[in-house]
Amino acid sequence: MIITSVLTALGILLLYSASRSVSSVASGLPVYIKQAIWVIFGILIFLWLKNFDYRHWSKFSHIMYFLILILLLIVLAIGTGRAGRWIRIGWFNFQPSEFAKFVLIVVLARYFSLRNIQRFTTLLGGVLITGIPFLLILIQPNLGTAFLLIIIFFTMAYLAGAQRKHLLILIIAGILISPFLWMGLKDYQKQRISIFLNPWKDPLGKGYNILQSKITIGSGGIIGKGFLKGTQTKLAFLPEFHTDFIFCLLAEEFGLAGVMVLLFLYYVFLTQALKITITTQDPFGRLIGTGIMVMFLTQIFVNIGMACGILPVAGIPLPFLSYGGSALIVCFICVATVYNLWKNTTLF
Repeated sequence: MIITSVLTALGILLLYSASRSVSSVASGLPVYIKQAIWVIFGILIFLWLKNFDYRHWSKFSHIMYFLILILLLIVLAIGTGRAGRWIRIGWFNFQPSEFAKFVLIVVLARYFSLRNIQRFTTLLGGVLITGIPFLLILIQPNLGTAFLLIIIFFTMAYLAGAQRKHLLILIIAGILISPFLWMGLKDYQKQRISIFLNPWKDPLGKGYNILQSKITIGSGGIIGKGFLKGTQTKLAFLPEFHTDFIFCLLAEEFGLAGVMVLLFLYYVFLTQALKITITTQDPFGRLIGTGIMVMFLTQIFVNIGMACGILPVAGIPLPFLSYGGSALIVCFICVATVYNLWKNTTLF
């Protein structure tokens, strides 16, 4: 809980710095105020869910799955905002794809814990459960979140006891159908992947973000330029530095030292989640903890890898730091669930 609080406070601090940029919108609330409001909502949700027995999630899994599919269909019909990934509800935007990650974890945990995962037909059932939201999110389009669901599925299936040969068959099948997925991608998604391989191919266009993110990270040096003193971000050379590229803002202002502190905080956070997960005797609870841990680990790795230019730009938020209400609320829901895992484990 201490690590979660520190990471959340660091996110507010970075967003306060981001709000001083020349590209910040003059009208409306600054991004750090908006994020602080979401933090308050997240804390209230945590206080409510921390005493909510995680086993109750199993009872509601069918309803949750049905609702998230309906919401994903609504996004395709009337989605708003960048790439049409949000549903506008009053004064805020709601992003169902973020909640789909947690819902999938709960549904797969229930499915794998109640069936013989050694059977290939059981594994195919898990593919179907994952495949429907995967396709709905992929055609939004939201490539990063869609493939995050695939990683969650394979990891949970493997740790649930699926046979390696069955998983290998699925991987080979995925490779064989990948050309069809490639043809289904939007042009800008294909360009992101090709530009990742050679950003200098279009340095002022599609490769601009990758090149500027590297420059921004490198400009921080060992100890950084100082809080509120970043130039690459303040002068808006790097777009989206309050969302997808917030890691670059931290690296520029706090340098390698700040990056190492952040990585240490994430390391402690993940190792604590791992300890709680492996000490949970209930198969359903253990699988939920596994899925949550994999979700956090993948988002951290992909976001930082994306900022450093070792992975394609995927639009994956950095947990607790990136601006976004839906992503932050899901983080608090996951933390509350892991906390409840620990609470119920210590009772036995």
